[in-house]
Amino acid sequence: MTESRWPSIIQGGMGVAVSTWPLARAVSRAGHLGVVSGTGIDTVLVRRLQDGDADGQMRRALAAAPWPDLVQSVLSRFFRPEGRRPGQAYVSLPKWSLDTSRSRTSLGVLGGFVEVWLAKVGHPGLVGLNLMTKLALPNLAVLYGAMHAGVDVVLMGAGIPKEIPGALDTLAQHLPTRMRCDVVGIPSAEFPWIEFEPRDFDSEVSAPLHRPAFFPIIASHSLATMLSRKANGSIEGFVVEGPTAGGHNAPPRGPKQFDAEGQPIYGPRDEVDLEALADLGYPFWLAGGMGSPTGLQYAQEHHATGIQVGTLFAFCRESGLAPTLKQSVIDAVRDQCVTVFTDPLGSPTGFPFKVASVPDTLSDPQRYRSRVRVCDVGYLREAYRDAKGRFQFRCAAEPVAAYMRKGGTVEETEGRKCLCNGLMAAAGFPQVSGDTEEAAIVTSGDGLDALRPLLSEGHEQYTAQEVLDYLTHTTLQQA
Repeated sequence: MTESRWPSIIQGGMGVAVSTWPLARAVSRAGHLGVVSGTGIDTVLVRRLQDGDADGQMRRALAAAPWPDLVQSVLSRFFRPEGRRPGQAYVSLPKWSLDTSRSRTSLGVLGGFVEVWLAKVGHPGLVGLNLMTKLALPNLAVLYGAMHAGVDVVLMGAGIPKEIPGALDTLAQHLPTRMRCDVVGIPSAEFPWIEFEPRDFDSEVSAPLHRPAFFPIIASHSLATMLSRKANGSIEGFVVEGPTAGGHNAPPRGPKQFDAEGQPIYGPRDEVDLEALADLGYPFWLAGGMGSPTGLQYAQEHHATGIQVGTLFAFCRESGLAPTLKQSVIDAVRDQCVTVFTDPLGSPTGFPFKVASVPDTLSDPQRYRSRVRVCDVGYLREAYRDAKGRFQFRCAAEPVAAYMRKGGTVEETEGRKCLCNGLMAAAGFPQVSGDTEEAAIVTSGDGLDALRPLLSEGHEQYTAQEVLDYLTHTTLQQA
């Protein structure tokens, strides 16, 4: 696909299940690149089924999947026609590992298929899939399912995804695919392999799948240069994400410095040389603080194809953020009483993570302190090698004693938040422990004030189409 055919706006891939299929479908139908989040999509699928799948969309998409035996197994295990009883916990899934079972892997395949299929059905628009590089164990399975549904673009950040282009090539041919699993404290040459065997799902030789375009999400032109030279397959474009974007941010490239509130300070070394990036010859989009008509104009004046926008879409009607949280943020924006904190410690990944100040969520220090630490979802665990040479997994947000038994230090646990549970809760799928629901955590870009032009008097909600109209036609007056 040539550059001229790419849209000017990419809707950000916000997880968990904020960039859900209704949002991506609305953006794609309007002629731009709608993106679904693949983060935790297997857990999202089975929790939707346990909640009764009231609109039948999960079962509709599953009926279209080319693995009827897997679909029947998943439905028999997880679908509850009447939903869960009040206070009933969700069934917990086994955590991903280097030897994840076929039945567990199948949930990743089906999760990727369902979300992309629903986003694409009924229109010819482009649909993308966003994944986190650091969340490596499920990614091959989710990619394979999404490719069966015809995903057009794969976008990946939070790491250096140089093995993904080659993985897309082999998955498209239904060939065995593997990539390295990062392990702390050992040389990269000793990293173990994450392996995926397509023939476990497609035993008969079938036609090749469409190989989607690949857009790495980067924070420096030097990383773009490296990926363009050393990735093991083709790259079709870049998303350039600045430190004001929501979710995980790349750490500052200079010495560690913090402002008076404890946020990391970014400096000149964190600014991307757009001229150098343009010289690489790839289309690229600017992200982070670009969600306005002037942002789009600035991007295009500086050689970019357009912009990626997250925050404006995160709080629109079609997003998957829990309605009560969405309204809390909108009300706080109106009252000018919401802030966003770049938490240098919050994420178990070690990357800075943006947290919006929303009442009764993990941004409240008291709510954070009162939570009993537990690691029962486990997507953000890091791999390490134990004293016997075995590869194991740990998370700095798990119980402190357990983390220390695995070779971690108490200092590494301080301030860490369980993003897996917090983000699931933010999307309306809070796990229940005893009589307590997991608290949500809401992430957002710094520029929440950018919502104000979409919130005219008496306008309590806004749609994805209104966001696109605002960005491209300036139909709404800026506040």
